[in-house]
Amino acid sequence: MAPGIPAAMERPHFIGIGGAGMSGIAKILTRRGAKVAGSDSKESPTAEALRALGATVHIGHAAGHLADDATCVVVSSAIRADNPELVRAGELSIPVVHRSDALASLMEGARAIAVAGTHGKTTTTSMLAVALTELGLDPSYAIGGDLAGPGTNATHGEGEIFVAEADESDRSFQKYDPEVAIVLNAELDHHANYASMDEIYDSFETFVGKIVPDGTLVISADQAGAVELTRRVRDQSALKVVTYGEAATADVRVQKINQRGLTSEVTVVLNGKYLTFTVSVPGRHYALNAVAALAAGVALGIPAHNLASALGKYTGVKRRLQLKGEAGGVQVIDSYAHHPTEMTADLEAMRGAASDARLLVVFQPHLFSRTQELGTEMGQALALADASVVLDIYPAREDPIPGITSALIIDAARAAGADVTAVHDKTAVPEAVAGMAKPGDLVLTMGAGDVTDLGPQILDHLSS
Repeated sequence: MAPGIPAAMERPHFIGIGGAGMSGIAKILTRRGAKVAGSDSKESPTAEALRALGATVHIGHAAGHLADDATCVVVSSAIRADNPELVRAGELSIPVVHRSDALASLMEGARAIAVAGTHGKTTTTSMLAVALTELGLDPSYAIGGDLAGPGTNATHGEGEIFVAEADESDRSFQKYDPEVAIVLNAELDHHANYASMDEIYDSFETFVGKIVPDGTLVISADQAGAVELTRRVRDQSALKVVTYGEAATADVRVQKINQRGLTSEVTVVLNGKYLTFTVSVPGRHYALNAVAALAAGVALGIPAHNLASALGKYTGVKRRLQLKGEAGGVQVIDSYAHHPTEMTADLEAMRGAASDARLLVVFQPHLFSRTQELGTEMGQALALADASVVLDIYPAREDPIPGITSALIIDAARAAGADVTAVHDKTAVPEAVAGMAKPGDLVLTMGAGDVTDLGPQILDHLSS
C-alpha cells in the first residue's frame, strides 16, 4: 500500500467522478498512488484531466464499469439507489463510502482547515490554497471549483496543512475534525434537507463541535446567522473563537474596502496593527472572504504580513466572477451565484465595477425546490441589472415540482421594476444577448447549471 492511502481507498471506484467534489478526492488519491477508476454521465475536461493522472474514467453508468477487485465505491448524495454500479457494488459486497468520509480519511493526520458557510466556501478555500502555496507550505487542498491559476480543484501536497471546502448541503461537513474551521455565514438553503433555520444552526453547531481541542473557529461578526451561531457555541470549552468583519466588535476588523475596477484594496486591524493588501476580484463579499482566509492562516501560526502579501496572488476561481473574454467592446463574465444573497452580492460587485456601463444578466435558476422557496428573492435581486434574460430551471438532481417554473422569478423581477425577458430555448440566448449588448456593456452569465456554457457562444456572436 502506498503511503498516505487508507486501505479501503487503494482501488476506489467513483460514481460521478467528474463532479467538483468527487473529482478532487479522486485526483488526490491518484497522486498518492491509488488505482482510481470511476464513471460519469458525459465527457468533460475533468474526465480528461483524471485520465492524464492515470485514472480510468468510463462514460455512462453500467454495472460492467465496476471492477470486481474494487476496494470501495465512492458516492455523493446525488447518486440514486438504482444506479447500476451502486446496485452491482451491493451484489459484490463492496463497501460504499460517501465522498465526505473519503475526504475525511485523506485529512487524517494533517493540520486541517475546513471552510464552511452557505456562500463563499469555494472562493475562501481557494484563497487559502493559493496563499499557502505561494508561501512554500505545499498544502493539500480540495475545492469545489478550479483555481484560475493552477486550473485544478485539488492537489496532494507534501506539507502538513490540508485545506478543504466543507459542504453543509447534506450535513457531510460534520465528518471532519479540523484544527481551524471557518464559518462565513449561515442562511436557510438546501430546502430538501433543511426545513428551518433551527435545523441549520443545529447542523453548524455539530460541525463546530468537531473542531479539535484548542482549535479555532473563525466566524463572521457581520452576518446575522453567523452572529447567532457564535452566541450558541462561544461557551464551548477548549474552543478559540476569532470573529472577523466590519463590525466594531470584530477581532479582525475590516477598516476599509476600496474597489478599484475588478480588484479591491482591503485594510484590516489585527492585534492593534493596520494591514493593507489587494484582492484581485471585485466586491465587498470577496474582500471579506480574504479576511476570513487571513484570520484562519494566522490561527495556524502563519505571520499575518506574509499571508496578506500571498493573498494578493489569488487570481480567482472558475465561475466566480470569471472574465470569459471581450468582443465588440463587451466584457462577458461568469458567475456561479444561484442563491439570492450570492446573486445580490455579485450583482452589486459588478455594478461597482461597471461604473456607467450597462449590466446585462443571463440567469438560469438552479433546482425546483430552491426556486419554490426563494424565487421571489431571486427576482428581486435581478432588479439590480439593467436587463435580464431568464432561462428555464436547471433541474440537476431533482424531479420537477408541479407549478414551479422560472415564471415565479420573472414575475417577482418585473414587480420589482426589472427589465426581464423569458427565453425557454437556451440555444437562442447568445444571439439575443448579442443583439441587446452595446460597446462598454458587461454581460453576466449567472447560475450553478450549464448556463456557463453560454459565455463563449455569446462572445462568438459579439465578434461576428
